[in-house]
Amino acid sequence: MKLIIAIFITLFPLITFAHSSVPANRHIAVQGSAEVFVEPDMAQIIFEVKSTEATFLEAKRELDDRISLLLEQSDKYGFDQNDVYISGLKSKVYTMIGTESGTVSGDKYLALKTVKVTLKDIKKVDEFINFAQSLKIDNIEKINGLSSKVNQLEAEATQLAIDNAKAKGNKLAQAFGAELGNVYSISANSGSSDYDYDAGGVKHIILSSNRNSVVASNNENPFMQQQYLGATISVKASIKVVFDLKLK
Repeated sequence: MKLIIAIFITLFPLITFAHSSVPANRHIAVQGSAEVFVEPDMAQIIFEVKSTEATFLEAKRELDDRISLLLEQSDKYGFDQNDVYISGLKSKVYTMIGTESGTVSGDKYLALKTVKVTLKDIKKVDEFINFAQSLKIDNIEKINGLSSKVNQLEAEATQLAIDNAKAKGNKLAQAFGAELGNVYSISANSGSSDYDYDAGGVKHIILSSNRNSVVASNNENPFMQQQYLGATISVKASIKVVFDLKLK
């Protein structure tokens, strides 16, 4: 009796996921899962670009000029207009106070935009960041590692999850003197909550872009170690299947 109870408790979560959508005859519900990994071969760099000037118009023009210079090098760094996202303009007014007299010395206007650039070759990230810094575009919010093989990875993970579900179903059925019959229902999902997604649903891992204080103090490139090369992207798939059972 203890053995039967233990088996029922083990299988209960697999049976309940299908809720009431199960056949009236003998059946088994199983879940297969899989995960595949790949190193990123692309990168998305997200900059916050700011400009502060005496007038709002001057701040906007200076900001747009630096962004234009950045994008003029698209051929060199291997990206096109479809690989660039520029946010709407944000602005703010600062009232400047004299440090000695405490009198108002005038207003300063801040213009701000977020620029996202996707490089198809991750090896060009360091060089592109150095170029951006030469244009005083040095506020990097984050770097996202991407994979050009994401569709292939999803297909691989799904097939592995299917194979895993079949293997589990066959093993359990055989253990109870039965065999798998026809498929009654299938439910599938893919993806991983451990990673972010962009607007197009592309999976990516967030990579560190924080400056090392020691390196920065020596005026060296804080990205020289190419931290992104050691990162991996994970794609997960899960398949829930209800099989009819046939007695041998």
